[in-house]
Amino acid sequence: MIKNLLAFIGFLSIIALAATAFYISSIIKSFDPEAPRMYTEFISNLVRDKNPASAMVWKVPVDEGISAEDVKESMKSLATGNNILFVGESPFYKQAEAVTGKPYRHVAFMSFCDVRVGMLMADYDNAYTALMPCTISLVEDQQGKLWLFSLNMDFLIYGGKTLPPELKQAAIKVKNNLQAVIQGAAKGEF
Repeated sequence: MIKNLLAFIGFLSIIALAATAFYISSIIKSFDPEAPRMYTEFISNLVRDKNPASAMVWKVPVDEGISAEDVKESMKSLATGNNILFVGESPFYKQAEAVTGKPYRHVAFMSFCDVRVGMLMADYDNAYTALMPCTISLVEDQQGKLWLFSLNMDFLIYGGKTLPPELKQAAIKVKNNLQAVIQGAAKGEF
């Protein structure tokens, strides 16, 4: 009797595992073909850093000898050359100093937008508007080193179901242009 009961429990377990595997497989098949690569990279970064924010962003060191103001001017210039509109700066460090009355390290948020692509994203799903405009953070770390941070756009492009072709192509173009701005500004290019 116990042997039959254990066999029945084992049989039910196998059916449950097979059903779960089939369900997960059908979900994965509905994702963009690049999703497994992107999520594998995210998990690898998460395991390495133990920090979800760090695992979700691009992080680029600024070359030594380049000032924060030079990096900002470089970003604005490179954005224009890549057909991205500079839409504003939020100087967090100034706000921190105003609130505390004490100097604070340089932390600023530079906002950029490609309006046509933004319209495509908003028309596709209103939730994308929460991620607009594209932001590049210029951060002076606790040791005085400057860094550029930005959301890894692969999450938006490949993280779910495949985007419509026009939107996907436009989003990839914005991603490439934004990366060109980040990489160039980190070297002080104009």
